[in-house]
Amino acid sequence: MRAARLIKMVLLLQSRPSMTAGELARELEVSERTITRDAQALSEAGVPVYADRGRSGGYRLVGGYRTRLTGLARGEAEALFLSGVPGALREMGLDDISSAARLKVSAALLPSLRDAPDSAARRFHLDAPGWYQEPETPELLPVLAEAVWGDRLVAARYLRKDTEVERELAPYGLVLKAGVWYVCACSQGSFRVYRVDRFTTAETLQERFLRDETFDLPGFWEERAAEFARSLLRTEVL
Repeated sequence: MRAARLIKMVLLLQSRPSMTAGELARELEVSERTITRDAQALSEAGVPVYADRGRSGGYRLVGGYRTRLTGLARGEAEALFLSGVPGALREMGLDDISSAARLKVSAALLPSLRDAPDSAARRFHLDAPGWYQEPETPELLPVLAEAVWGDRLVAARYLRKDTEVERELAPYGLVLKAGVWYVCACSQGSFRVYRVDRFTTAETLQERFLRDETFDLPGFWEERAAEFARSLLRTEVL
């Protein structure tokens, strides 16, 4: 745990000219006293962390020090492409992975480009939930998200028209539509859509499923959404 925090501290200092103890403490969720001890540990390990004294002081790296610990792990790389939907990442339990990925990318940028993430965040924001409803995170969403990322089968119970049914699912993908989560999964030989908040139980199995590489999640969702819209139209006509 401490080793990961020390690495993150180095990446933070590498991505910015300097940071105060308070700023580092907030980013790393520790006390300022812990930051002081961690800075000393890094210095003793050969990382040139310098403490500027005074009112506007802080910690910085000297001598153009660069760490090579910026390579993205697979989970971090995948989460990075979802970084535009921070609420969704948090609900799926991926916010820590996404934060690490963004930090590594920031540390690898040229100094002249390090304000790019903040600049983009100030200009664009995605608010997925619809109006006039209180967004709720389905309790079993993190379980299903873990299965989706790992291509693992799920044994689940699901409410369908007030009847609870048992299913073994191969979850291919998650969709967030107007604040409601859906899982697109293969069950009994066909692809179907399930509302996540209607699962009563969900258990990730050790067995993996062989993903059909021809499955197109955006295309599948668009097709099912169009079918749903047509069904609503028929109902209104009737």
